[in-house]
Formats: sequence, structure tokens, C-alpha cells
Amino acid sequence: MTAWWRTNKLIPILTVVAAILLFWYAMAVVMNSPWQIRLNERAGAEVGFTEFVLQTYDQAKPVLPVPHQILAVIWDATVNTDINSPRSLAYHALVTLSATLWGFAFGTVLGILLAVAIIHNDASDRSLMPWIIASQTVPILAIAPMIVVGLAAFSITGLVPKAIISMYLSFFPVVVGMVKGLRAPDRLELDLMRTYNASAFQVFTKLRWPSAMPFLFASMRVGIAISLIGAVVGELSNAAGGGLGVRLLTGSYNGQTIQIWAALLLAAALAATLVGLVGVVERLVARQMGART
Repeated sequence: MTAWWRTNKLIPILTVVAAILLFWYAMAVVMNSPWQIRLNERAGAEVGFTEFVLQTYDQAKPVLPVPHQILAVIWDATVNTDINSPRSLAYHALVTLSATLWGFAFGTVLGILLAVAIIHNDASDRSLMPWIIASQTVPILAIAPMIVVGLAAFSITGLVPKAIISMYLSFFPVVVGMVKGLRAPDRLELDLMRTYNASAFQVFTKLRWPSAMPFLFASMRVGIAISLIGAVVGELSNAAGGGLGVRLLTGSYNGQTIQIWAALLLAAALAATLVGLVGVVERLVARQMGART
């Protein structure tokens, strides 16, 4: 029994999930109780503890909605709502996904190109890297409205500004990871390549690039998650066109806490799925390169 307990990976995961859900439901009672007590006092109703707890779980605008309320809203706004409807969470998720993927793709390409330039040119290393690091010290909440307004002056709206914001966030981990990865080969390996009279291109393709693959995919897992954050922030700065960020914004304006949590959980699930897909691609690439997986 002890060996089974240790080898079964689901037990620890389910235990943590159960603890989180238990704490969540308990805190929902605590945070929703003041308003429910006032409602019962106005109605002159006296209820038992069990009924009171159930009432805190059934409020229309709770301070902290419980998981089954959130899942019910997600189900209704995805399965039971036409995907082309502005009220569909699936529609808004697709809008956010589109901006995320475009931003991630451009950010990854930009990060790789910058890393290659930094590795092969000392001047680029000294000039580019400080600015790349400095670019991430400015809060994205300050930059996003500037990008949206600036591009709108040139009649560029919709997906492009959000993709650029996503690219701005996602390129940084790729640059840092690829620079470290391309520099991973030690001096003996580089000297061996020179001994065989390998060209700079051959050193890059045969040694540096394969050595950088683990670093690249580790950076891409971070980049895809940050890219989604950038897309949501871009939607907060530009409500036109929809997206999960717009749902967060409208839910905040209207006090719809369940809608806010539904958009948050859907964004988290989307990010986890994208990170998982990057991991699948990493294993496929590693297998093609002869690694044991």
C-alpha cells in the first residue's frame, strides 16, 4: 500500500485540489456572510446553519463565488451559447487565443534573431542586451494604452495592437534563454569544431543550435503564458473586438464577480493548455533529435 501511494502521481495532485476546494468553499461562507446576514435581516427570516451556508453559495453577486457557480456560468456561456454571440465565452477565448498565438510567434522569432545577433557580435551584446533588459522594467499596464492609442492614430486597431503587446512580453524570456543556450557549448567542443575546420554556420547548426533546444523550449513555455497575459492586458486597454480581458472589464464595471472569475479560470485553463502543447512539441523535437523521452 505504501509503495502504491508513493508511485501513484494522482494522489498528491488530488489531495492538493481537494484542500484548495475545501478552503475555497470555507472562505466563500466567510466573505459572503455579511451580505447574506443583511438580506435575512431585511426579510425577517431565521434560518439554520446549513441553509445559511447554502444561501452564501447561491448569491447572484457574491464577493467570492464558489467553483460550481463559476463552472455553471462557463458551461452556459460556452456550450449553451452560440459561439458567434458576444455573450459567448468561447468567442472571447478565441479572440484572446488569436492575439496570444500571433504575439507569441512574432515574439519567439524576434527573440531568436536577437539572441543570434548577440552571440555572434560583441557590439550587439554590449548594445542590445542592456536595452532588452531595460524594456522589461516598464510596467506593461503603462505601455499597453500607449501602443493601442499610437496604432489607432494610424487606423491600426483590432488584433494587431494586442499581438504587439503580447510580442513585447514574450520575446524577453526567449532572448535570455536562447543566449544562454547558444553559449552552452564549452570551449573544448568549440575547439573541436574548429579542428575539423567547421565554418561558423556549421558550428551554429551542428553544435550551438542543438545545445540551445532545451533552453528554447523552456523559454517558450514561459513566453506562451506571458503572451496570453499580454493579450488580456491589451484587451483591457481596448474594449473593441472582444476577448477575455473585455469580459473581465465588463464584469468589473457591472459587479459581476462570477463573470470575472469565469473569464479568469478560462484564461488560466487556456494558458495551461498552451504550455502543455509546447511541452508536447518539445518531446517530439527531442525525439527527432535522438534524445530519450
